[in-house]
Amino acid sequence: MERKKTKGRQKIPMKKIENKDAMFATFTKRREGLYKKASELVTECDVDIGIMMISPAGKPHSFIHPIVDAVISRFQNPNMQLSESTNLEANVARDEVNQLKNKLKELDVAEDIAIAKSSSYDQMKETRQKGWWESIEQLSANEVFIFGTWLNETSSNMHHRLNQLEIEVSSSTRYESFGV
Repeated sequence: MERKKTKGRQKIPMKKIENKDAMFATFTKRREGLYKKASELVTECDVDIGIMMISPAGKPHSFIHPIVDAVISRFQNPNMQLSESTNLEANVARDEVNQLKNKLKELDVAEDIAIAKSSSYDQMKETRQKGWWESIEQLSANEVFIFGTWLNETSSNMHHRLNQLEIEVSSSTRYESFGV
């Protein structure tokens, strides 16, 4: 058995990155990781959270849930009750986030279904290219039933079309015998 030739996953030493391009790329990846963790905290622990940072390029970035006023008020005085308007805004923001999450879940399910259909179609295409006689042993009982139904329907359609052609040929032959 051959050994791996790569170093694999390695710990990156914590020091300033001198290469500007590498620094920008690392910042972007780490920022996305922070946002993901913050989103998970919001979902799992139902917390209000705020992250603000300035990129190496000088652009401000933030992740705040549910709204700025609620997070800042809670940070300044954790025991203070939020005003009705701030509380209402926060609830509206939470509801919008929940609706978007539900929509995202629906889209993920639809994507999974589309991927499964595509995979199924690819398998069917591959099976057709092999020929039914080469792959029929690999079919499940349900697939054999579907395939048999398809064969019966195709056979019936072929017989029907053959009868139509025979009728057309016989009627044209009769007209020819009369000189029409």
